[in-house]
Amino acid sequence: MDAQIKFGTSGWRAIVADEFTLHNVRRAVTGIARYVASKNPNGRVIVGRDPRYMGETLVNLAAEVLIRHGITPLVIEDAAPTPAISYEITRLAADGAINFTASHNPPEYNGIKFNSSDGAPALPEVTKAIEAEIIRADSEPASPSSSNVKSEIIDVKPPYLAKLRDAVNLSVIAKSGLKVVFDPLWGAGRGYSDALLRDAGVPVTAVHDVRDVLFGGHAPEAEDHLLDEARQQMRSTGARIAIATDGDADRFGIVDADGTFLQPNYVIALLFDYLVETRGWRNGVAKSVATTNMINALADFHNIELHETPVGFKYIGELIKADKIAIGGEESAGLSIRHHVPEKDGIIAGLLCCEMVARRGKSLGEQLRDLFGKVGSFYPLRQNFRLTPEVKEKFTTKLASEPRDFSGRKVQNIVRTDGLKLIFDDGSWVLYRLSGTEPVVRVYTESRSMEDSSHLSTTAKNWIFQ
Repeated sequence: MDAQIKFGTSGWRAIVADEFTLHNVRRAVTGIARYVASKNPNGRVIVGRDPRYMGETLVNLAAEVLIRHGITPLVIEDAAPTPAISYEITRLAADGAINFTASHNPPEYNGIKFNSSDGAPALPEVTKAIEAEIIRADSEPASPSSSNVKSEIIDVKPPYLAKLRDAVNLSVIAKSGLKVVFDPLWGAGRGYSDALLRDAGVPVTAVHDVRDVLFGGHAPEAEDHLLDEARQQMRSTGARIAIATDGDADRFGIVDADGTFLQPNYVIALLFDYLVETRGWRNGVAKSVATTNMINALADFHNIELHETPVGFKYIGELIKADKIAIGGEESAGLSIRHHVPEKDGIIAGLLCCEMVARRGKSLGEQLRDLFGKVGSFYPLRQNFRLTPEVKEKFTTKLASEPRDFSGRKVQNIVRTDGLKLIFDDGSWVLYRLSGTEPVVRVYTESRSMEDSSHLSTTAKNWIFQ
């Protein structure tokens, strides 16, 4: 019996040669092709990839399946960032994009992201329709190909770089004398951020700037523990900032002048404040329910409407499309801004951080201290815990409860936007979210002091296993 293909918060991902096989890829693309054909029998779908193993083969397979269903494949030959693919969908008025990527997952994984005709990650109603088409196609005999359409080759890089030039003030960066290190982590961001900065006259050094389908032997995550080589280059070149992107360049990582990794919660807050200051955008701000309440405090400070969404950038993408927000972000290092793509963009995040440091003339740490002075201090943490079947069953029942006391803390509000979020009377909070794909609970906490943050994190863990 064929494996069930389920699209999660950011597509379908699986281990190569286990569930991610050529057979299952063909099934998944068939479902997408049938869905697109039901909306537009003469549709066009972009087909792209990150640098993972067999990416070229997968792109060719997808093109063949699309052609068989009368859909024209618009093929990107080189590895391309997810946000560049998103932009090209809207620029070419395509009917969507199939992107072979497992994003920041380890190299043994691959996956498929499907973005709709608006450039945004497919909403649940779309992915459910695709899953239904996969099931229907499995039970029907394959029809012979009768299509006359052919693949077309496209290059997403020039138009996307032009889009970034409009969104980022590169001249401010160049005039400041700022030196930058860029780490694409062997991923799809190679030749984007560094090329744009270099063309603008900004001194930039790139590390991990070759294709490696194993990403150095670990997950291509733009996170603290994987950015030591970027730090080394900062020290040797005198760079005041390092910017990094993950495997498909939809997530970011930022290292400050002193080598400190700036957690994404703080980057989103800083850029929100900066965009209000420099662009004058006051149309709103969005954050996932798991993201720092510093965004809430800044929204109050600037008197700007706050939108709090479930986890999954597709919900923030909807607000960008409607021009309801200046910026939207998730604590998992995804953000985008007004007039840009309705998709996570790690490239623009890094470039805007360069602009912010150049214009303000202060390190990110100094700017964060200034922000604490405006709205108070916030200390968010995130942890994952694996659960035995017995603990998971017991904890799932607990998540449906209505606790009014949490180890001595008074619960002021209960939020069920996504998981269980308990907000306490002192402004601290905890959020529990069960993974939909593995026996893991994700625990997010935030307090107003570093000491209490550590204490609340321990308390949150104990509550799971009580």
